[in-house]
Amino acid sequence: MYMLTEAERIVRIPPVELKDDIAKVIDALTWDTHEGRLTEDKSMAILIRNVKPVGPGRIVHGDGGVYQTVRYEQIVFKPKDNEIIQGVVVEILKFGAFVRFGPLDGLLHISQVMDDRVDIDEVNQRLVGKETGRSLSVGDIVRARIVSIDLNEKNPQDSKIGLTMRQPGLGKLQWLEEDRKKRQGGDE
Repeated sequence: MYMLTEAERIVRIPPVELKDDIAKVIDALTWDTHEGRLTEDKSMAILIRNVKPVGPGRIVHGDGGVYQTVRYEQIVFKPKDNEIIQGVVVEILKFGAFVRFGPLDGLLHISQVMDDRVDIDEVNQRLVGKETGRSLSVGDIVRARIVSIDLNEKNPQDSKIGLTMRQPGLGKLQWLEEDRKKRQGGDE
């Protein structure tokens, strides 16, 4: 999910910025241009550091800006199909819950919360299992699996990521701990 990589990209330095400390300008422009954006390989740069210019910049006729190639280290976030994530429930709606993991949110559809019929308690912002009585509320920490990914390159926050908790070892962390204790208590 998180990786430390190296990247080489081009930043445009506007003419008005050329009079300032060029190293600071290149750092700031690299951060503004590339942090929080999806790259060609569908990863998102979370943190950029050690920005270094590579060679001389180029001036394009009629533009006035300088196009500078830069190399830098970056921490990227790249969700993968079938990856197990841990996140926090940030919103409960009629059709399920949104879970925030890393810089993105995934949808945990109501049918994928648990192996039980789930009722919505909109007043208290929670999903409740009809037979088990287990509930899922805003702020709960869950372990889920990514089942579908459709990343929006223009606005990563509008990406559609589908999650499930209907597999062994997945669910609200409190449920997993309760299940573990039941198994241990049954073995004695």
